[in-house]
Amino acid sequence: MSAETTIGNATINKTTVSLVKGDLTNLDVESFVFYAEHDLKIGSGFGTAITQRGGQSIQKEVEQHAPLDTTEAVVTEAGKLKAAYVIHAVGPRFLEEDLEGKLHRTMLNTLKAAEEKGIRKVAFPPMGAGFYGVPLPTCASVMMASIKEYLAGNNTGFEELIVCCMDNREADAFQGALASLKQS
Repeated sequence: MSAETTIGNATINKTTVSLVKGDLTNLDVESFVFYAEHDLKIGSGFGTAITQRGGQSIQKEVEQHAPLDTTEAVVTEAGKLKAAYVIHAVGPRFLEEDLEGKLHRTMLNTLKAAEEKGIRKVAFPPMGAGFYGVPLPTCASVMMASIKEYLAGNNTGFEELIVCCMDNREADAFQGALASLKQS
């Protein structure tokens, strides 16, 4: 059993969009997203947790797809992790030109990759808001708007899309964006 705390949720076109606080790699989901480098090397931080818990098979499989351009995403098996798949998404970095547009396209491509694989339950970190410096308010508004656009425009097989925050600072930034989904 995972130890996440549900903060809130909304429903869009029969898909639940949830905001939780917890450990992304330990959620009871079919897949989670890793905000990857262009060369798809699974490095330090969150990447270390993936390789330590999931094993080197994840890195070996993802290397077959390298390199990826910004906004591209690829799905691999998740080794020994609780989830079955990891979606490696290469998104923009802080101060990169067209940051919001690129983050939006990264989200749409990530959702498309998951849907093409038949994945029904996906968890996202705050995309790029950690090491890559995407401002949390920008991250939250773009992610939620992208999810809303994708779900409203498609009859998907997604049951649940989760944004998993590590702490209150991240969760606070996403609460307003989640509330805006409920109002529209």
